[in-house]
Amino acid sequence: MYQNISRCTCGGLAASQQALLGARHSRGVMRALASRTGGPSMRALSAGASPCPAAKRERSFRSRISHGLGRSSTRQTRHCATSAAEGDASSSQSKTQDPAPPRVKRVLSGVQPTGTLHLGNYFGAIRNWVSLQDMYDTYFMMADLHAITVPHEPKELLASTQNTAALYMACGIDPDKAAIFVQSQVPAHAELAWLLQCYTPIGWLRKMIQFKTKSDKQGEEVGAGLLTYPALMAADILLYQADLVPVGEDQKQHLELTRDLAERFNNKFGGRNWQKLGGRKGRLFTVPEPFIPPAGARVMSLVDGTQKMSKSAESDMSRVNLLDEPGLLTKKIKSAKTDAFEGLEWDDPNRPEARNLMTMYSLATGSSMESVMKEVGQLRWGDFKPRLAEAMVAHLAPIRTNYAELMKDTTYLNDVLAKGADAASEVADRTVGNVRQAMGFLPRSQ
Repeated sequence: MYQNISRCTCGGLAASQQALLGARHSRGVMRALASRTGGPSMRALSAGASPCPAAKRERSFRSRISHGLGRSSTRQTRHCATSAAEGDASSSQSKTQDPAPPRVKRVLSGVQPTGTLHLGNYFGAIRNWVSLQDMYDTYFMMADLHAITVPHEPKELLASTQNTAALYMACGIDPDKAAIFVQSQVPAHAELAWLLQCYTPIGWLRKMIQFKTKSDKQGEEVGAGLLTYPALMAADILLYQADLVPVGEDQKQHLELTRDLAERFNNKFGGRNWQKLGGRKGRLFTVPEPFIPPAGARVMSLVDGTQKMSKSAESDMSRVNLLDEPGLLTKKIKSAKTDAFEGLEWDDPNRPEARNLMTMYSLATGSSMESVMKEVGQLRWGDFKPRLAEAMVAHLAPIRTNYAELMKDTTYLNDVLAKGADAASEVADRTVGNVRQAMGFLPRSQ
């Protein structure tokens, strides 16, 4: 679920679909930026209007604050419909809840705010979130608590958390449609993680592949958080009663643990056991399902086509960062590992680098793999790589521009995160209230 600024569109998006997503992304970001900076709207520009920037900025900022930073009626409707379907023990732990009405499906995902987002994060997760926010009640977070399971630099974490939020929005995540928040600003994450840990068999945690891999590297200095963080990840998901969780193939194990813990708590503390303590008898947690796209979920390393593109890789040449300057981006692609075979192939398992670079070209251009094969299948690497670099530079240019605009005024960005944390806390506190009641804790004083 969390990529280690380390979750999903198909590699074969039709060109028309890509154009639609790109146009919607650009319009959404430009509306947000125009509203923040006091610039004219697209309609005003087309009419030749020339509003006073200072007046527009003042009016726009006040309007956003008074309306919850522009949280749209669409999101309000989805959120209210979903919230109404969830029991609320936090308001009164002595009342039995009414039966829940049908709820809008909810999606939660996030990435660790360490380093810079790269193509794997973008094509494997964030670009898909842009479409998900139009269909579901969506929550996207910066998982900063997960970032400290390995040694970290506090100043870097502080800066990268804000940078990641700006990149979310620059890529097309719209605060009018989705809650964008920082994990540590919602205290319920840490509380539920502890409650889950106390009922998580340690044998389950020791089976986690990432713990085995990273603990071998850290040796005796490995922290307990690296062992128990899957329980925190489960808390992240279960807090929001998420129906769907975008995950890559390498994250299935963590979601299975989350599902097991949800069922374990529902069986032990939910149902009639909860009802005896004043609860509404139902289940405490929604058991989430994985959302795994059929293609494009993993962008691989530029130096090893069998390994996923990752922030933790030692060489920066192994990845394309979203904020790489065009010259550096082109250099990285031109120096990417290839093979000695003639022509290009996408479906040969013995040519992982060819598959990776052609997948990147398909994603950047919005062309199906069949179209890509017809266009470049007969090219040599020396001819194909410059074409791939050009397509990638063009694709990422709007993101770099939008990011630069957002970082000019971090006040707006911080307000978005504050409102996102408020929206997330409203749901998370309700879940924790139910769990506390079902586990026999005294209610908090109002």
